[in-house]
Amino acid sequence: MGLEKHIVAPLSKEEVQNLKAGDYVYITGVIYTARDAAHKRMYEALQKGEEIPFSLKNNVIYYMGPSPAREGQIIGSAGPTTSSRMDKYTPLLLDTGLLGMIGKGYRSQSVIESIIKNKAVYFVATGGAGALLSKCIKKSKVIAYEDLGTEAIHELYVENFPVIVAIDSNGNNLYENTDIIS
Repeated sequence: MGLEKHIVAPLSKEEVQNLKAGDYVYITGVIYTARDAAHKRMYEALQKGEEIPFSLKNNVIYYMGPSPAREGQIIGSAGPTTSSRMDKYTPLLLDTGLLGMIGKGYRSQSVIESIIKNKAVYFVATGGAGALLSKCIKKSKVIAYEDLGTEAIHELYVENFPVIVAIDSNGNNLYENTDIIS
């Protein structure tokens, strides 16, 4: 069974390298949301040598498109989306400095290799728990691609946001090695 750890975002390389597949992690700090359409725009901009809306260096992207906030709430339901949809864009983002990703589900071999190469980490959040996860989000603001609606990039401030390390910086993979959690 993994250890329980509390970390601060943006991340440090040392912090990431101390995380092991199966660890239960609580993140506090600033993270960013981005889904398919936002990833495509960032990827295309980076390929052209253009700036993107925020620095990827040491940051975490949460694959999430929030539902609209109800009156008096900061954000609506905030559950993870399937990570594999971002796989074609992920190696370039990791090479540009991204250190962490939060989503759900398997990652491609090229993403796993890029995680190892860049000493990054892939976290999973519990699918179907978006209402509960939204309670850990204390601030939210759209910072880019507002035209994408719920797929716009949000900057979030989270407190004790619960995730599990699915793939650590050494490539240990919770989905492939069930001994990690037993």
